[in-house]
Amino acid sequence: MIKDNLEKVRGNIFHACERAGRKAEDVTLIAVSKTKPLEDLREAYEAGARDFGENKVQELVDKIPEMPTDVRWHMIGHLQRNKVKYIVDKVYMIHGVDSLRLAEEISKEAVKHEVVVRILMEVNVAEEESKFGITVADAPKLAEEIAKLPGVSLQGLMTIAPYVENPEENREIFAKLRQLAVDISRKNIDNISMNVLSMGMTGDYQVAIEEGATCVRVGTGIFGERNYQI
Repeated sequence: MIKDNLEKVRGNIFHACERAGRKAEDVTLIAVSKTKPLEDLREAYEAGARDFGENKVQELVDKIPEMPTDVRWHMIGHLQRNKVKYIVDKVYMIHGVDSLRLAEEISKEAVKHEVVVRILMEVNVAEEESKFGITVADAPKLAEEIAKLPGVSLQGLMTIAPYVENPEENREIFAKLRQLAVDISRKNIDNISMNVLSMGMTGDYQVAIEEGATCVRVGTGIFGERNYQI
């Protein structure tokens, strides 16, 4: 099932890129494996998945040694500052950086571990009270502050769009994030890049790709419904 699901998602990515005049290889598919057992991750790996996304530090730390070393791990959930030290030298990218204090903690631990950590700034484009992330208005200033920190490399932006029945309703959200990336890019701030746009999930990733997503985070579309009892 997982192999078939992955093939279907990859096909959808290809067609969305085609519609947008983009290359499919420019979009990274992150298999969101939170709450999923290792056998599911291994099945996805065997079917070609190499990027996996987790949202809890403990689950991430437990899974990393059980999977092949060429897996690229993405921390996509809200990261507490006191948990940074456990993953800073183990993940490929941290997606949810939404404050200077968190960025400073990542910087401190990165310097300690002698690594440079790729991070994305999380922007709450829809300004939903239930979501983390800074506002569009505050993002450029935070980018400038993060740029001064050693050991971190700001690669772009991430957003979690609202849950909607019709993915078209989120098109404006994705377009706003892309425009924000363009606006920050034009400032030519040293030590940051806006090449990564992490946006779009199972319900709306095709629209996100049409609006410029370079990373899509797909869980249910690959692994099926989550088991929240874990």
